[in-house]
Amino acid sequence: MYSRLFDLRRGRQLQALGSGILRYGLTFLLLLFGTFKFFRFEAEAIQPLLTHSPFLAWLPAALGIQGSSALIGVVEVAAGLGIAVGPWWPRFGAIAGLIATGTFLTTLSFLVTTPGVLAPGSDAGGFLLKDLVLLGAAIHATGTSILAARAQGTPCGGAARPDGCRPV
Repeated sequence: MYSRLFDLRRGRQLQALGSGILRYGLTFLLLLFGTFKFFRFEAEAIQPLLTHSPFLAWLPAALGIQGSSALIGVVEVAAGLGIAVGPWWPRFGAIAGLIATGTFLTTLSFLVTTPGVLAPGSDAGGFLLKDLVLLGAAIHATGTSILAARAQGTPCGGAARPDGCRPV
């Protein structure tokens, strides 16, 4: 019974399924939250996060709150689309994954820079903590796209074969 449960083929199938769920779950959330940034309710919600951030405090002064929110939305939507097409265009997927990774590192920094965000009763802290899991998904998507891009650049598809074909 255990040998069937821990079968190598089954493990690879589950890993592939998990990778797909990570990739397209991340895509969905980036597209969803990215499009929210074009609406007033989201721009107002992120204002305290932006104004307390040492990385993004300049944005509202330069673009206004709505303009800042829209710019962040464009970045999130672009990252989501790039991650979605990563299996077909892995170099684009890798760049998009790096952008998403930077996005989540930035949002996680709000946990430290925004006063009261981790206080009991604050909705913002829990909302931001989910970005830790999304950071992992973005890093995973980046890595799989880099490996796929590398495999595309080799004459054997990335592996040595019995017929003598060797990766570059």
